[in-house]
Amino acid sequence: MKARLPQNMGGGPGNMQNMLRQAQKMQEQMAALQEDLDNRTYTATVGGGAVTAVVDGKHTVQSLTISKDVVDPDDVDMLSDLVTAAVNEAIRQAITTSETEMGAITGGMNLPGLR
Repeated sequence: MKARLPQNMGGGPGNMQNMLRQAQKMQEQMAALQEDLDNRTYTATVGGGAVTAVVDGKHTVQSLTISKDVVDPDDVDMLSDLVTAAVNEAIRQAITTSETEMGAITGGMNLPGLR
């Protein structure tokens, strides 16, 4: 007695080709989106405009602007904290955007190697 799969669940060549086409299409969409995400910039401003950081989709700092008003030689720690907060927030924005938009393509599947 042979086991039978329900209709449209067959493992025939047509079904396999369709799956491969879908996988290839998803791969192409992901590559295009990754390129787009890499070229975007994300800006975060902290301290009421005291420090602004701009990073790209590859999480590389593109620019860092520090207001003259916050440059206090007696309080370098505060400036360091503001710079750190601005850079981290810009990177967090880049990561969140990438995860959200890639998730829309992959249907929420966690695929290794994606940023």
